[in-house]
Amino acid sequence: MDFDDLLEAARAARAYAHAPYSKFAVGAALRDEQGRIHAGCNIENAAYPQGLCAEAVALGHLVLAGGQRITAVAVVGEGAGLVTPCGGCRQKLREFGGDEVPVVVGDMSTQRARFTLGELLPVSFGPGHLK
Repeated sequence: MDFDDLLEAARAARAYAHAPYSKFAVGAALRDEQGRIHAGCNIENAAYPQGLCAEAVALGHLVLAGGQRITAVAVVGEGAGLVTPCGGCRQKLREFGGDEVPVVVGDMSTQRARFTLGELLPVSFGPGHLK
């Protein structure tokens, strides 16, 4: 599977990040079950816990567009370490995708790593538990 389009969408979204406090801009892009791409950037807030992660913003776009499933995820940020989804976002992504969903992590020029959602959130709790 090619992730170049997802990474580019995440990079483009990252350019709009509102990160005046941390200066740590992140972009995310999700592919839905129809092949559409939904992107988001992080939005910080002076009241720190009120900020939004890039993945959460992208999920909002997916839901607003009528998407129901995630088939792939890309997250882009700059740093010495990999910029992976935080724990809360891993759970939010799990709501719309299973263990097999690929999650690629990149920076502004390259793909740095690839995981599955199951690798990032093993033995997860999901919608199937509530049926």
